[in-house]
Formats: sequence, structure tokens, C-alpha cells
Amino acid sequence: MSLGFFRSLTKPSPRPVEEREHQVAGRTLPLRIVENERARRLTLRIDAGGQGLRITVPPGLRHGEVEKFLDRHRGWLEQRLAKVPDRPQVRPGIRIPVRGVPHMIVHEPGKRGTVEVSRDETGPVLIVHGDRLHLPRRIADFLKREAKREIETLVDKHTEAVGRKAKAIRFKDTSSRWGSCTSDGSLSFSWRIMMAPPPVINYLVAHEVAHLKEMNHGPKFWKLCGELCPETDRCKAWLKRNGGALQAIAFE
Repeated sequence: MSLGFFRSLTKPSPRPVEEREHQVAGRTLPLRIVENERARRLTLRIDAGGQGLRITVPPGLRHGEVEKFLDRHRGWLEQRLAKVPDRPQVRPGIRIPVRGVPHMIVHEPGKRGTVEVSRDETGPVLIVHGDRLHLPRRIADFLKREAKREIETLVDKHTEAVGRKAKAIRFKDTSSRWGSCTSDGSLSFSWRIMMAPPPVINYLVAHEVAHLKEMNHGPKFWKLCGELCPETDRCKAWLKRNGGALQAIAFE
């Protein structure tokens, strides 16, 4: 999400880039102010999941302009942050989705620190062993392993279909995008996508693999993406509608 306005024509005095907190909509969010020599206006973005704010500013902008900008657009921020779900903390007793299916988190400290997928009378469960302190990290590591196993298989399938090879496949926890493809053919994916239903996982991989052939979002790209994943429109809409909630889950 972003909003901007053109800078004043009055020459401002220099101001250093900052990292601080900003209070809005009953939340205290990290605010990062980044100076970009190519910027001609201030641009405000809300990180995925409402985890923070970022303002890009032209060089030498007056300090007070940022404060005025935030004040003028407080209502805009409040309106959009109200639509962002609270950040649920991964802990025993809550459910998180795995491939779109909610799993109850159960902590059993008696064994080594592993994660097992099982089922009880309430439905699917994730049994996490080891120290309670490391439970969120163990579940994140579990999702990373699942992502590597499933996504690498899908990449092989789709790259064969387009006749291109991926130079590398990487897995990250990104807040701004679900995947990316570089000009040299390296693919990156957010391991959080393993919380989405299988068709959405397949769509994400098809989307990035299509970029190996079409490094844009033009008609040829979307045609190829639709050929690789016939459910492209439905899955794209699902990710736009539900992606923020998956990004909001806290694994710290």
C-alpha cells in the first residue's frame, strides 16, 4: 500500500535518514525513513501484515515535511491498518494453516526438538518437541523444509514446460513480496507460502517461472502464467485477499 505527494519546490536543508517508532491506530510501529536520490516525492508504504512503515524521501528534504506528511495522512493510515489483522504469535493452543488446512500447535517437551504432523480428535495437529522457547523457530524451520521439498519439485515441472532453467532457488521470509525472479534466472520464494492452499503454491511457482521467459507483467506473461496454472486468476485473488494474514503471523 502506498501514498505520495510531490515535494515542495523550496530548497530544503539536509536531514539524515532515520529509524524510529510511529504511533498510529493504537499501534506502535517501526518507521524507516529512506533517502533515495531518484525520488521526486515522498512515498509511504505499509509493510505486509502491517508490521511497519517505510517512507522514501528525496535528498535533503526538510525534517518537518515528513512530520506534516504523516499528520496529513493519519486517517489514511488508520483506515488501512484497521483492515490488517493483529499479529498472532505462534504458540501452543493456536491453529496455523499448513497447505491451507488449520493445524493445532501442541507442545510435547519430552523428546528432541522435532515437528510431527499428526491428528487427534480435534483434527490435524503439529506436535513440536523440545524447549518451549524454540517452538516458533522449529515451526518456521518445518515450513522451510516443506517449501524446499514441494517448491523445488514444482519449479522442475514448470521450467521443463517453458524450456528454461532456474539458476538458483532460494527461500526467504520477505515482507514485501511472495516471490521474485532475477534477470540471471535466480528464483526466490517466501517459505510462508506453505501456509496457503496447494493451488496457490502452484500459482506462485508458475508466476515466477513464467518470468524466466517474460520479465514483465504484460499480456504475454499472463498468457504463459495461465498456461502453466489454469487457476491463475482465482489463486491470484486468494493471495491478494489472504496474504496479509499469513504475513502477519509472528514466528519470533
